[in-house]
Amino acid sequence: MNRRASHLIAGWRTGLPRPVLILQAGNALNYFGYGLVLPFEIIYLHQIRGFSTSIAGLVLAATMGTAAIAAPPTGGLLDRYSAKAILVAGLLASALGYAGFAYVDSPWQAFACSIVSGAGIGAANTANRTLTIRLIKREQRTAAFALNRVAGNFGIGSGATVAGFIVAFAQQLSSFQTLYIFDAVTYAAFALIVLAAVPGPRAETVTATYANGTGFRAVARDRVFLTVIGANIVLLVVGHTFFSNILPPFAKAHTPLGPAAIGIIVLVNTSFVVIAQIPAVRVVTRMRRTYAFAAASAIFAVSLLAVLPATLIHTELAATSLLAGVAIVFAIGECVHTNVLGPLVADMAPAHLLGRYLSLYSLAFSISLALGPAIGGLLLQTSPDAIWWGGALAAVLAGAVLLRLGGRIPDPLREAQLGLGPAPEAA
Repeated sequence: MNRRASHLIAGWRTGLPRPVLILQAGNALNYFGYGLVLPFEIIYLHQIRGFSTSIAGLVLAATMGTAAIAAPPTGGLLDRYSAKAILVAGLLASALGYAGFAYVDSPWQAFACSIVSGAGIGAANTANRTLTIRLIKREQRTAAFALNRVAGNFGIGSGATVAGFIVAFAQQLSSFQTLYIFDAVTYAAFALIVLAAVPGPRAETVTATYANGTGFRAVARDRVFLTVIGANIVLLVVGHTFFSNILPPFAKAHTPLGPAAIGIIVLVNTSFVVIAQIPAVRVVTRMRRTYAFAAASAIFAVSLLAVLPATLIHTELAATSLLAGVAIVFAIGECVHTNVLGPLVADMAPAHLLGRYLSLYSLAFSISLALGPAIGGLLLQTSPDAIWWGGALAAVLAGAVLLRLGGRIPDPLREAQLGLGPAPEAA
């Protein structure tokens, strides 16, 4: 038993430096605050503040839209200035925006808060990833991105659970205001943690020449990178946002599942990611990156198609059991996908363009959060089953595109096999 426990603990060792562990602890705290408000934003704006559901949805869309707009210029700043300072500024902006949400009375005020908080999110997410990369070695990148994913899932899952109890106990204005204020406090607390305990390495700068660009034009000339980002936007939409945003309303409308069962399915997914994400690093680092992308694509395709049989089941327990299994398969795909995508983007980026490359990585997530609900929402009204078989087809095609890149993308395992560099560390 002791040997098994030691083996389990060893699977969670990341070997990351102390500042990065502190940074991810701050991430978990921050995501806990975000998880407090995430499931109840539309409910708050519609039922408590009296906004229409369409206006409430547009307010949320404005947050992610602003985050997407803010990411590229933030990347440019990160290639010149301190990632630590930009991270702190972004966190404080989000704290201000979410604190303001507690007191909005009209839509224009809500949109103003969305813009402020979204700009902060776009800046902070890109700066956070850039700061992390600058604090670690190349062989630690997979573990760092995995730990970031764990911090996010743990924080959002636990925050949403606590918020559910609070709202269930008293669904009134003061309850929602408490959630938003505490969310703002977590952003400010994270900023203080970064200021007090995380060093701020300087960005590398170079002088532009005809052969060596320093702006987004240089990024645009990297066609392989743009192909990677484009294909992965497809995987993020069908493999991440379809599950989190589209499966709940689909299950409620077309299966016997009730709200509690849907909550259990989401909990199963996030819990599995928290448990398996870091141990999955050992598996992914032993795979060629193109093969890992192909595996993630296949897993997403299987999980998307596995949703359809739930519509033929007439008992809630059986349908819940099936979709809980689907949630685990989705989680496996997420673990593989995120463990390879983030480190690959960092490896493809020249040191002086790291911020710009990572800003497009952040932009890919923001675009998927916008496209997923938009595409899925339209198909829910017109052809609900097409979400799942169409998403599976898109996942397979995206995986095929990434597989064809072969040796054109950096791959530590291939380099080690060819004697071009050291073998990657598993954790």
